[in-house]
Amino acid sequence: MSGILFAILAGSAMSLQGVMNTRLSEKIGLYESNAWVQGTAFLFAIIALVFAGKGSLRTITEVENKLYLSGGLFGIIITVTVMLSIGKLSPTVATGIILIAQLTVSALINAFGWFDSEKIAFGWRQYVGLFVMIGGIFLFRWQK
Repeated sequence: MSGILFAILAGSAMSLQGVMNTRLSEKIGLYESNAWVQGTAFLFAIIALVFAGKGSLRTITEVENKLYLSGGLFGIIITVTVMLSIGKLSPTVATGIILIAQLTVSALINAFGWFDSEKIAFGWRQYVGLFVMIGGIFLFRWQK
């Protein structure tokens, strides 16, 4: 149950952040707003680390797959592309397409067991669900 609640919180926060970042970028610029967003995220990450951290940054050199160290690079890609998509589409349509892309890539990660993930098959029910989501995007975009 806590996983579901965390997922709801994450999705809600991502939608709010996307719109806020887009509106900020309209006032101060795309990369300026990205620098602000990433900078404040870094500051709050350090605060969370100080007060709630239980791991050890010293063991970062022990990470076997060095590719895992590049996860932070996706921050600028995610932030900028979310702002651009919301600015050119709408929050609803952009978020819907983002969710479909996330689901598709996650399904590929599970299907092939990439990045040490458990292999989980993507069956006909999952394909139907994905196509229903894609159909929903077309319904949102459909104009009279």
